[in-house]
Amino acid sequence: MVSAGLPSASGDSTPDWLEPAMAANGIGSFDWDIRRDVLEGDHRACAIIGVEKGRFDSTSASFLSLLHPEDAPVVRRRVERAVAELGQCGAYYRTVGPNGSMRAVRFRGRVLADAFGRASRMVGFVWDATVELHKRDRADRMALLREERSRFIKEAARALSEAVTVRDVARVFTELPLPGLPPDGLVLAAQEAGRVQILGASGYRPDEMAVYDRSLLPAGHPAAEAIRLRAPVFIASREEYRERYPETWGPVSGSSRCAWAFLPLVASGRAIGVCLVSFDDDRELDADERTLLSTLGGLVAQSLARARLHDAEHELAAGLQRVMLPRTVPSIPGVSTAVRYLAAGSGLQIGGDWYDVVPLPGGHVGLVIGDVQGHDVHAAGIMGQLRIALRAYAAEGHPPAAVMARASRFLADLDTDHFATCTYAEVNVDYGVVYAVRAGHLDPVVRRADGSTAVQPVAGGLPLGIAPDEEYRVTRFSLDPGETVLLCTDGLVESRTMDLDTGFARLCHVLSGEVPARGESARDPLEDLADRVASQSADSSEREDDIALLLLRWDGPEGGLAAQQLRRRIGQADLARIAEVRAELRDALRRWGVADLVDTAELLASELVTNAIRHTDRDAMFTARLYRESDTDRARLRVEVEDESDLWPTRRTPGEQASSGRGLMLVEALSDAWGVEPRGTGKRMWFELCAAGPDAA
Repeated sequence: MVSAGLPSASGDSTPDWLEPAMAANGIGSFDWDIRRDVLEGDHRACAIIGVEKGRFDSTSASFLSLLHPEDAPVVRRRVERAVAELGQCGAYYRTVGPNGSMRAVRFRGRVLADAFGRASRMVGFVWDATVELHKRDRADRMALLREERSRFIKEAARALSEAVTVRDVARVFTELPLPGLPPDGLVLAAQEAGRVQILGASGYRPDEMAVYDRSLLPAGHPAAEAIRLRAPVFIASREEYRERYPETWGPVSGSSRCAWAFLPLVASGRAIGVCLVSFDDDRELDADERTLLSTLGGLVAQSLARARLHDAEHELAAGLQRVMLPRTVPSIPGVSTAVRYLAAGSGLQIGGDWYDVVPLPGGHVGLVIGDVQGHDVHAAGIMGQLRIALRAYAAEGHPPAAVMARASRFLADLDTDHFATCTYAEVNVDYGVVYAVRAGHLDPVVRRADGSTAVQPVAGGLPLGIAPDEEYRVTRFSLDPGETVLLCTDGLVESRTMDLDTGFARLCHVLSGEVPARGESARDPLEDLADRVASQSADSSEREDDIALLLLRWDGPEGGLAAQQLRRRIGQADLARIAEVRAELRDALRRWGVADLVDTAELLASELVTNAIRHTDRDAMFTARLYRESDTDRARLRVEVEDESDLWPTRRTPGEQASSGRGLMLVEALSDAWGVEPRGTGKRMWFELCAAGPDAA
């Protein structure tokens, strides 16, 4: 390197004013002979670059070795492009001194051509750019910080918009990573009637928050001032806190925090709480930082207001639903029940689905599942009225068809323009017979003792409230001990993405799964089965409809046999009841293991019942009992029909053309024993049949 001035490109000497101008601005010059690869510069250029004697041999390779490893390839590419194009180039680069110190340099050069148009020399200037580069680095850092803050606001807004409940908002706020403002503590508090409620905190011990939770804020507290003025309060140091708020300095003086930001939460013009952001060092927040925190406070306020409204609506809906549905399911000997209610994932999470378990006269049990049209508070209100009415009709002892018909008339009389679907089933707890009536609702599903599951068809009628004079048909089916019947609403088996057939197939598959035996689980296996069925439904956030679910398992008497007694009252005007009693007697005898007595017993029982109904004006009581003799393994069936008439039966000998009078003759001829006994008021007619033993089948 030389410290002499460079000749101009035209060969003229350097103007006298150029050297003082370059010296005043700290600019050095260089000249690189491209063909000989010799690089020379004046003393200012050497000082700016940091060249020391002995470290530089005037070659381009030696110059590049002085540069920072990240900058050398950039300078090389730009110089090579300028040489190839006979153009200009320039760049910032960093040089590394012997002791590892770095300095920033900027150069600008131009390639000159010889008489043949070939690249011959590069001449140019260099100057110290450390201050300039620092300014650019700081500008880059500020631009990056602004970008991070903008991204943070977007991410915070997204996270807070997805927060549904107050707890979600508190969790999101206390986990926010503030860009460039690493706080040591975050607190979210709501205000109600002048008291603050701590919703969430990070960086604070529980005992620190307990002092303020659900307490009145002192008027001189910075949080109270922020809420009162609806403006942020920023405190840069402990001294500033002590000077501005001496009344509340005491509890704060023992902490290690040195700066605070109290952000009021204002929604719809009303202050609903405050956010606290604290730091463990003195922090004079600049305008951008204060704007960031104020914006964050606004986002949290809007999310908190929305979440509080959601929680209030959810609590209202849940409370209303709890009132409308049975608080507890009654315990009835001989059967086990399990119920579930799952609210839809949208709206008020309240609707018209309901279930009920009704104890009936004679120890029987009624099962109800239904769904009122609609998914709102109005539907829930109608559901509550209909549930109570249907429960009352069932508890009065009306047969299933009458219960459903009366419920339909009741709903029609309400004049609500709503209808309801419903399935009602009366279960004979003595021997597991189910009498089901369906009003536009889903069929029951039965899980048999061997684990197989199938839909049980039930004769259907119109939904309740559509045709007040609708007559409903009863479908009868039987359960063996340990078998389960399931009633549900359509939300369990039908959705926009699943048709009814697919839903029932999936439900049957779930029900058919292995169920732990009684005693193997701490819970009743029926409860586990109810949980498994409920879990197959869609997640609550996706569920489109409410789900009501009712399971009943007929446990039967101890030992697995049906109770060997059948007792029924038959109304004097209820002739259809005679056919029902005959059917119940048939099922009972098959279950008791004396199926060979079915035909005879049914015929003779029908004769006695018909005789009592026809010749009296009172109800009759039918009773069938099976006795077993342990020594002979014989079974004896005794059937009794009681009435309150003093008229004694007379055995007649009817003529060939007579249409009546053969009842007692049949009883005498086919029974093993029969008789009539007085009962004080009325009488008891009976007959007995003997069987050799339990039916092998």
